[in-house]
Amino acid sequence: SHIHSLELNVISLLSSSSSFLSSSPSDVSQKPLSLINCVTFPLPSVTPDQPEQQLLKPNEWSYCDYFWTDKKDPQGTPSVGGFEVLLQKQLKGKQMQKEMAEFVRERIKIEDEYSKNLSKLSQSPLAAQEEGTLGEAWAQLKRSCHDEAEVHLKFSNKLQCEVEKPLLTFRDNFKKELKKYDHHIIDLRKQLASRYAGVEKARKALADRQKDLEVKTQQLDIKHMNKHEEDIKKARRKSTQAGDDLMHNVDLYNRAQSKWFEEMVTTSLELERLEVERVEMIRQNLRQYTTLRHETDMFNQSTVEPVDQLLQSVDPAKDRELWVQEHKTGELRPVDMDI
Repeated sequence: SHIHSLELNVISLLSSSSSFLSSSPSDVSQKPLSLINCVTFPLPSVTPDQPEQQLLKPNEWSYCDYFWTDKKDPQGTPSVGGFEVLLQKQLKGKQMQKEMAEFVRERIKIEDEYSKNLSKLSQSPLAAQEEGTLGEAWAQLKRSCHDEAEVHLKFSNKLQCEVEKPLLTFRDNFKKELKKYDHHIIDLRKQLASRYAGVEKARKALADRQKDLEVKTQQLDIKHMNKHEEDIKKARRKSTQAGDDLMHNVDLYNRAQSKWFEEMVTTSLELERLEVERVEMIRQNLRQYTTLRHETDMFNQSTVEPVDQLLQSVDPAKDRELWVQEHKTGELRPVDMDI
């Protein structure tokens, strides 16, 4: 199933990216890092043609490779997360799908109206008194309007069932699904921000403890030497504890970031799959539209073929013969008067 293959794909991608995310605090501190909205990124490589990080899915323009940083709004409003950009793409796709269904609905209305008008026209008494072979051809032409009306009515019904309805009903609960993804990623991002705040607090505490230790170490109190040494030991213990707290908070931060990273990859690949599925569904529906349209042309052609045949049989001489036989008033012609 696509879910199983997606899971395997994600596992493969995550394992290939685990080296950076699983780095210990000491390893990370040795790398040039950049912090953007509580997310840690490596600084751009010194040699741009040899980037430090490889794409997770090279040459595929995959969602999981290009939406990690937040998008800055030029109008000064708060920046938009990369995942939010992906969600907006999905919502826009759903809206486009809805508008396509509306377009098809308008086409259905046109076909319905056209069918009604053709059917009404086929019952028109205009030229109903035409006679002979031409009259037969004319009557067939009027009947063809009725047949064509039936063709367009069937086309309209098929458009509704086979094109419009699938477009409208495809993923009825799509917005709910997207909100679920959105809330999950937002929660993870909030946790990451909270962990980052913990790191900064621990970092400040360590700096304060180190400064306190430095001050106490530089002080010289001969009169109270024993107490002074005890104060230094206590300050050193607090400094060491603050360092341990910082490492612990950095570890918690890295775990939170790893979790966010994993969910970002998993969810962005899922959104990518959903988009491919949406495009394929619409493509199939539009192909069905063109198929029905071709069928309509063929059926319309069949409605006029009898008219063509009768038009080929129209014979003015025969029509004249039949008309004369029915309406003649006398065969005797006038002659000159005798004196």
